[in-house]
Amino acid sequence: MHLYTLVAAPFVAELLGGLPTTNPAVGRHASIIQAAFLVGWALGGGFFGRIGDRLGRSRALCLTILTYALFTGLSFLAQAWWHLLIFRFLSALGIGGEWAVGASLLAETWPKRWRPWIAAVLQTGVNVGVLLAVLANLVMARQPPRYLFLVGVLPALVVLWIRRAVPEPEEWHAARMEARGRGPGVGDLFRGRVWRTTVLVVLVCATSLAGHWAFMFWHQQHLRNLPEVLGMAAAQKNMLASKAMYVVIVSSIAGNFAAAWVARRMGFRRTIAWMCLGYFAAMTAVYVVPRDHATLIWWLAVPGFFQGVFALFTMYLPPLFPTLLRTTGAGFSYNIGRIVAAGGTIFFGLFSEVGDYRHTLLYAGVLFLPAALIACFLPEPDRAGDTGAAPGE
Repeated sequence: MHLYTLVAAPFVAELLGGLPTTNPAVGRHASIIQAAFLVGWALGGGFFGRIGDRLGRSRALCLTILTYALFTGLSFLAQAWWHLLIFRFLSALGIGGEWAVGASLLAETWPKRWRPWIAAVLQTGVNVGVLLAVLANLVMARQPPRYLFLVGVLPALVVLWIRRAVPEPEEWHAARMEARGRGPGVGDLFRGRVWRTTVLVVLVCATSLAGHWAFMFWHQQHLRNLPEVLGMAAAQKNMLASKAMYVVIVSSIAGNFAAAWVARRMGFRRTIAWMCLGYFAAMTAVYVVPRDHATLIWWLAVPGFFQGVFALFTMYLPPLFPTLLRTTGAGFSYNIGRIVAAGGTIFFGLFSEVGDYRHTLLYAGVLFLPAALIACFLPEPDRAGDTGAAPGE
């Protein structure tokens, strides 16, 4: 997921014919590639979510992993910036699908009272994966940037184990038997009692994910282009970028469990709202004034902590939808926001000056304000999703 953000500037500069990383064309093309990735993520969530509802969670999970592993590895072969765009788009289809299928699988197999903690553990698994990507970037710092993408092939080895050891949830089997082949369609997301939930979740996810991905992409580019960093060797820049990502992700792990603890006491809805407000305040505090790289790195822990809000979505969203619409609903509602995030990544980049993305990040943080407001109107799972209401009721 984050291999590209770690090497975007040098790799895209190389694919554009060896331009300096401060050239505006590098940032522009890099953001377009990231936008294509986020669009692919959104479409993959809906596409593989539908497969997960029709064919089963375990089968769909294997397909998603094979998809993102294959096309991440193929990014190594890119010879032009648009080659990389295509490979990143296709790999994102699998990543978006894996979130939808995996979240539904866990929601159907773990007790309801454990959901906040399972959400924290699941999101921490994502964070550990990012840390492993950062470690790979450190180990391969002296290699050309393209070599880092070969690491993305490794998850494919997990597929054989999943097919042998992960059964389909009994809840899914029971719902399939009851439906007798007449399960709900995608259009049912916008009918009956489900439509309001769908619209609210889409709005919250669209605004929060746009701000989040603007931060995750542009904070790396901003750090690499600080005046005192530009003169560093490529390996030093990689080390600095990796250190920054470590700070963000480690603090995010703390945020996952803090969000789970608060959600146990306040409920998902209010916790999501407060965490979004915190993310806005954190990005404002970090980027409201210029900072040198040594100071900036440690400040990144603050927005990192409030990324714990996204841990809550993993267990909060699936129960909001009926069983045979669960991966479709969660995948669509959560991941469709990434299309907005894709546009946001490019749009906020327009506010940058040459090599300076501080205003880009400052303005992007404002998106967490409407996210917090809309979150106040979200339903709580105990009153909405666990009823198992069928579409149209």
